[in-house]
Formats: sequence, structure tokens, C-alpha cells
Amino acid sequence: PSVCLTSLNLPCCVYNKCHYWNPCRPACLHKPVSVTHASNETDDGTVNCNDVLSLEAQRAVGGAVAKLGLALLEKLQPGSEQPNIIISPLSVSLALAELALGAKNKTEDKLLEVLKAKELPNFHETLSCLQEQLTAKAVKMASRLYLIPGKELMQTDFVDRALNLYKSEPAHLTSIEEVNRWVEESTKGHITNFMSSLPPNVILMLINAIHFKGEWQSRFDSKFTVKDIFYTDKKTSVKVDMMMGSKYPLSMFVDRKDGTQVARFPFQGNMSLLVVMPVPAHGNLSNAAAKLNISDMYEHFQSEKSMHVKLPKFKLQYKQDLRQALTSMGLGLLFTGPDLSRIAPGPLEVSGVQHASSMELSEEGAEASAATSVTLVRTVPTFAVNMPFIFALVDDASYMPLFLGMVTNPNPGATTEQSDDPKTETESIMTPSKVYYTATCQINKYMDMKKFI
Repeated sequence: PSVCLTSLNLPCCVYNKCHYWNPCRPACLHKPVSVTHASNETDDGTVNCNDVLSLEAQRAVGGAVAKLGLALLEKLQPGSEQPNIIISPLSVSLALAELALGAKNKTEDKLLEVLKAKELPNFHETLSCLQEQLTAKAVKMASRLYLIPGKELMQTDFVDRALNLYKSEPAHLTSIEEVNRWVEESTKGHITNFMSSLPPNVILMLINAIHFKGEWQSRFDSKFTVKDIFYTDKKTSVKVDMMMGSKYPLSMFVDRKDGTQVARFPFQGNMSLLVVMPVPAHGNLSNAAAKLNISDMYEHFQSEKSMHVKLPKFKLQYKQDLRQALTSMGLGLLFTGPDLSRIAPGPLEVSGVQHASSMELSEEGAEASAATSVTLVRTVPTFAVNMPFIFALVDDASYMPLFLGMVTNPNPGATTEQSDDPKTETESIMTPSKVYYTATCQINKYMDMKKFI
């Protein structure tokens, strides 16, 4: 078989499934263990997406990815060193789902439980088809299965299914530089120096990368960007470049019970940026995140109305080992004594789940809007993002969040200023034209050599 990922400018890769790291040894892999395959997998291991990709199935898996992402978001609180959080629930789900292909017994059960997949028939197949469907949009995804040369351990079934379901391309794990180079290329240069060192005794790494580059359906003019105040909390603020626009077609609603304002900014290609901003008197971001339900948001959105809107311009990066968060969610056994015998015989453990994301909002490439000036009219409603907020980049069909995050300071390098209690503005606007998101999620597995001593 061969894999060609031209969307990421990666070379076509052709290999023999039994010889890709040691072509001189004809029996380099152990015979596969017995694995039950879904009925929707064809004889060659690929998936017939026409059989599994109903709208109901898409939204069921999209909801599962959303639940995982929101659960992670609750565990990853902003702090002084990283005031903003950006994660890709889809990237994490793909990495854990691929790991689940190699798990058995309690380990597999726990992985499927955290993935919210235990009650979903054909979860792997539907997620695989959604991955394929998203790549037809502005989303670029790539996966790699890095293997140590000379290790005659891998089960052929796991390698084949990882390739056929999640397009996880096998490659030699030769150096940290090669891994970082692949991540940088796969994320279009947005994530560099992803790893600083290889874990000891590593035999395999699963890495996937997601890159999104989108354009708003309604564009605005960068000449209206101005310095403005963003309230980081009730007592301090920072100056940010605030992108502005007038009479922007916006869908939004106010949840008076939870005290949040929710808006939807559509991209070309049936993707949307959802922004959730708590009203100061109704609690913080963590409280708001605990109550979020993306499918419910879509049900509450009404027809678009012309509004004054504004959004801070920023470029943010986030890197985190998810080991502690996943442990608190019930996956501690991955790091202590999992059953990963469908990957390879012998004791294996997961050494870490590294996640890195970046997000950029800017006017780059913006075209002037129909309006030639920004005029504030009090009779036109306003949505001003000038306080900490939650965002989600969502596929409109499946309601699957590709990215989730909390932004408490869009300009973390700026000097903070004392300010009065933040007020919801009555006059303001918004202006970006393009948004870039990237993420990588990587899992390392290594032999626990102490068990052989």
C-alpha cells in the first residue's frame, strides 16, 4: 500500500508492511493477535464511509469529541505563566483512539470511556470518515507512527489499522530533529521545536498534527483596528489591538440563566468560531466551561443580525503534557501498567501525552468591507469581546470542536493597568479576515526495562 499526503506537501510514502524498518528481514513482525473488526471495514481494512457517515452518526461522534475537550478544558486552568489555553479535542481524540486500537481489557475500556465512545457503534470508522471529510475543507491533518529501527515487536494488525483508519504513516524514529521537522512542516511552520528530547527506552511514538486556515464569510477592513482596553479581571486591564467592524452579520444569543453571551462567526467552508463571554457578575470562565453544550448552542442561534462587533487581535501558543489531566479523568493506568498487547508483546507504558497548539487572529489578506467607515449607531446591537472568553472552532455539520480554548489575556507581554470593574460595552465592533490554528498531539510508549531486571 501507499500513502500520499499532498495537502501537507509531504512526499508519497510506499512501503511493505512487513519490511518498512528492516527490509532485509522477511519476518520482522509478530503474527497479529485476534482482533474483531467492524463490519464497515472492507477486505483491505479501509472504511466504506457511505455506510457510517449519517448526520446522526457524525453528531454522535462530534458530541463525544466535544465532551472530551470540555472535560480537558476544565482540568487545564489558566495561570500566570500560561494565561491562555488552546487545545484541539480532535487531535487528542485521534491520538487516544489510535492508542485504543492497540489496547485490551480494562485499558481499552477506560480509553473508550474517556473518549465517550463505549455506546457508539462504529466509533473508529465514523471518526476516520470525519477526519477524511474535514480534510476536504480548510483543515489539514497528518499522522505518523514513529518506530525504532530494528525493533521486531510490532503487531501487523495494529500497524495496518492505524494506517487504514487514521492514515498514520509508519516512519523510522531516527532523531528528534526529524520529528520536529515533520511537525513543523505539518503545521505550516506554526509549531517549532515540538520535542526537546526523546523519552528513555521509547519504542514507538504516535503523533498527529492539525492545521486550520480559514477566512471569514464576511470580511472587514484592517484600517479600523485600534488600541483598546481588554479587561483581564475586575481590577486590571491591558491594551490590545482591537479589530473592529460595523454592521457585521452575526448570530448570537444571551443565556441569562448562566450569565453568558454567545456568538457565532462563520467561516467559508461550513466552519464556525463560537465565542462565549461570561458577564462579570455571573462567575468566571471555569464555571461557564462546565456548563457548555455545543449542540445546544447551535439550537439557540437565530438568524443573523447586523451588529457592531470587535475582537482582540492576537497570536498565542500553548504547550502542555496532558498526563496529569488525563490521569484525573480516569486514564492513570496508561502511565502505570496498561495492557497494550495489541501493539506489541511485553510490558509497555505511555510516558506522556504532549500537546501543543497555536492560534492567530489577524487582518492579513483582508479585503475592505462594503462600508467605507465605522459609524456607531446606538440602535444597532453590539457584541464586544473585551473580557476573558471561551472559544470553539466547530464543524457546522457534526458540531465537532477542532479547537477549544480560554483567553484571559490576548496580549500577555503587555503591561497591565489598574482599571474599574469591567462593563459590557454598548458601542463597539470587530474585524479579522483570516484565522490560523494548529495543534499536535503526541504519545510515547516505551518498554519498562525494570520489569526484566
